[in-house]
Amino acid sequence: MHSKYLNHQLPRMLHTIGFDKVYERAEGAYFWDEDGNDYLDMLAGFGVMGLGRHHPVVRKALHDVLDASLADLTRFDCQPLPGLLAEKLLAHTPHLDRVFFGNSGTEAVETALKFARYATGKPRVLYCTHAFHGLTTGSLSVNGESGFRDGFAPLLPDTPVPLGDLDVLAKELKKGDVAALIVEPIQGKGVLEAPPGYLRAAQDLLHGHKALLIADEVQTGLGRTGDFYAYQHEEGVEPDLVCVAKALSGGYVPVGATIGKDWIFKKVYSSIDRVLVHSASFGSNAQAMAAGLAVLSVMEDEQIVAHARATGELLKSRLAALVDCYELLSDVRGRGLMIGIEFGRPRSLKLRSRWTVLQAARKGLFAQMVVVPLLQKHRILTQVSGDHLEVIKLIPPLVVGERDVDRFVDAFTAVMDDAHSGGGLMWDFGKTLVKQAVANR
Repeated sequence: MHSKYLNHQLPRMLHTIGFDKVYERAEGAYFWDEDGNDYLDMLAGFGVMGLGRHHPVVRKALHDVLDASLADLTRFDCQPLPGLLAEKLLAHTPHLDRVFFGNSGTEAVETALKFARYATGKPRVLYCTHAFHGLTTGSLSVNGESGFRDGFAPLLPDTPVPLGDLDVLAKELKKGDVAALIVEPIQGKGVLEAPPGYLRAAQDLLHGHKALLIADEVQTGLGRTGDFYAYQHEEGVEPDLVCVAKALSGGYVPVGATIGKDWIFKKVYSSIDRVLVHSASFGSNAQAMAAGLAVLSVMEDEQIVAHARATGELLKSRLAALVDCYELLSDVRGRGLMIGIEFGRPRSLKLRSRWTVLQAARKGLFAQMVVVPLLQKHRILTQVSGDHLEVIKLIPPLVVGERDVDRFVDAFTAVMDDAHSGGGLMWDFGKTLVKQAVANR
């Protein structure tokens, strides 16, 4: 049915990489297939499942709000749930004042782009190379991956700047037409962190040119990096607009939020005539608000942020200790439970020749070769962090614990042992990937 009615390339891709499995149920950080085998989830729906799947508190909140039979989405009243959720979010961003609720991360980014342009009266937004931000037309305009952008021009007049390069940022700001810089404090593609001091210095440069700082926390926010927001890792950073989504949903009801300063909202909604100048048909719906409130309650009651920080430090340190053991493993980086494992060119002739063949066919194939046995042999779901990258990104549910860390590290060690010994499964699958890559050219 997917092949016939939906994206026909999805089942083809899943079959090619051996991910065409049937999962029948899920709970917390685990799936179970039709044979009752468990799978450890180290992907969390690309970060959506921050609390894992089917958290009982979130389920109960949704049952309660459905049973209440609220008069929802009348569009001409002020229901209490959006106000309560806004208040809770703002408690974590005390320098900000107001919230707009939409339905997704890309919509939160679209809102921030519109608000920044209108509030400053300037047309251009800067974004960092390798950024993601979303795939709708506005957010695609600040997406740094050409593979997503190709064929969809013309886009908005936005300009890439290198992450961490303050000189290029200053040069663009001097042109006088920049409304904002949008930045992921840790980029999802490649798990690349903004250099120490960059966000604060960029903020000062932007404000000196009457431009805004937008923090895209769609994936990094709500405890993912060991702080409630990733930008809070750097002292003195106070973005003018913050975008959140993914984990705020509890894994049930899509929700996005754009959090901003009072003066920005008052410029956009400057009169009664402009009351609906930016809105969303399903924004602030009761189910989404209830899910968001439940998520924030669980995060507080179960100390999710501190748990993510401690578990992430354990996982990262255990993986970093393997870098000196395997010549194909070049780096382990990240913060909290957002960790990148990067592979690189080996030293030994035998491994180097195999690596060269893979790189010639398509960059990123080795990382995919690691992902496949992790799933097929060890029942652990992971994925590469972006196209043409030799990086696996780990973004598990924030509720994983030491037992799950042990399971992943043991499995990863076994896969790396297999790779360095020239083991059959990995390199045989590599040949299949090479043939597929060549055929797709």
